[in-house]
Parts: sequence; C-alpha cells; structure tokens
Amino acid sequence: MTEWQHHTVHTNGVRLHYVEAGSGPLVLLLHGFPEFWYGWRQQIPALAAAGFRVVAPDMRGYNQSSKPSGIANYRMERLVEDVVGLTHHLGEERAHVVGHDWGGMVAWYTAMLHPEIVSRLAILNAPHPVAYSRELFRTTQAFRSLYVLFFQLPWLPERVIRARNYALLRRALPFPREELDRYVEAVRQPGALPAMLHYYRALLRYPRPRVKRITAPTLLIWGERDPALVPQLAAGLERGVPNLRVERIPEATHWVQHEVPDRVNELLAGFLA
Repeated sequence: MTEWQHHTVHTNGVRLHYVEAGSGPLVLLLHGFPEFWYGWRQQIPALAAAGFRVVAPDMRGYNQSSKPSGIANYRMERLVEDVVGLTHHLGEERAHVVGHDWGGMVAWYTAMLHPEIVSRLAILNAPHPVAYSRELFRTTQAFRSLYVLFFQLPWLPERVIRARNYALLRRALPFPREELDRYVEAVRQPGALPAMLHYYRALLRYPRPRVKRITAPTLLIWGERDPALVPQLAAGLERGVPNLRVERIPEATHWVQHEVPDRVNELLAGFLA
C-alpha cells in the first residue's frame, strides 16, 4: 500500500496542510464544504496506484490549514492563488486539478485564470459559473440555493450549525458515525466554522473574476440525485468548455466520490492518464 505523508507549505500568506501519496504526474484534489482532505480518502490510494503523485490539501480555513479572519481573505482570486502557490511549491509547473463542491468551483476558476498550470480538469458536482447563473433564475435551483442566503447572516449560521453537537451537520452528511466525528472534529477547531462560511459570504459580497473559456480537457462527473444542485447544471457548457466530457451517475447524490468510489476512481484514472 502506498504510504501517505502529511506536509505543510506556506504560500499566498497562509499555511496549507496537505496529504501526499504516490509518484508521477501531479494530481491536486480540492475538497468542498464541509469536508477536508479526508473526503478524498478513497481516491488518494487508487490514483496513487494508477501512477500519479496525489496531493490533497486542506483548503484555507479548513482543518489544519490557516484560518485567516475576514471575509475578503476568501475571495475567489485568493483561493485560486493557493492552488497556484501549492503547485509551484511542489516543484511542478502544471497539474491535473480535480475538485468537488467548493473545490470544484475553485478548480473551474483556476482553469480560467491560470490555464498555464492546468493540464486536465475534473469536476465533481460543482456548477460552472455560467450554468449556475443561468439556473439560479429558475425556480427549482433558486429554492435549492436558499441556504446560501442564510449563510450570509452574521453569527446566526455558526450558532445553528454548532447547536446540539453539530446536529445539522451530522444530518446533512450521509456518512457513518465514525466519519461524521472526523468532520465535526475538524469544524470544531478555532476559527474553522466562520472561515468555512466565509467562502459563501465572499461569493456574494465581492465580484467574481470574469468568466473565460476553458481550453483544458475537462471531465464533469455529476451525481444526478444532488439535493442542492439540479441536473441541468451539467448541460449547455460546450461553448465555454469546448473540450468537455460529461459523465452522469443517476444513482449518486452530491457525495458521488463517497457513494460510488470505484466508478469515480475508474473515471478519474482513465481521464487523467
């Protein structure tokens, strides 16, 4: 079994913790809310065994990485610069970038703003900005996105999430008890929960970077039973992402890499090779 190593790097004004395994072309695995590197635990060994150098960071604000205060520290440009800085720290000019949920949003923008570092792009249940803007004006997606407005409030979302030993978080994540305990342990760390919510607050408070055409070969894996994101978000992207392949998984939800890990691992290993 490939050994996993834990490291830290200082880049872009923050300290990033990451897990690394394997050797070969670099693959960055970017997690979403409310996870951390642990959300990729079923992909790390599979991709390492397939001949890749796999690096899964805790994104800023999460788990063992720095948690800078202030909403401005979570603007999309800064999140993207973390990816660029980590890639260069690892001694690489380019990487395959894989992202889920918020990590997928950062991956989309990394491919737009820094196409020179993205060899191939893989996205799991994270909407392209153009598709999200399009669907947000339709009733179904607008209703499913109401939680984003709730997260804009000061202090109240933190209080609600912490209530009754993080009961809301435990209900939202369809994972076994021992895995839920790992996530709660990470969210309990000082400054973690406000930092995680600042991703959403910065999204609406600051202008996002201009959307650009993505030239990298792109794989979009979409669990169609996602309760927060409508399946239509995976359609109509060809103009902005011309080299796109979409793999829909009808039985999977938002947590596609957890629910069908063998299928996701097969798709990623084949696409990134």
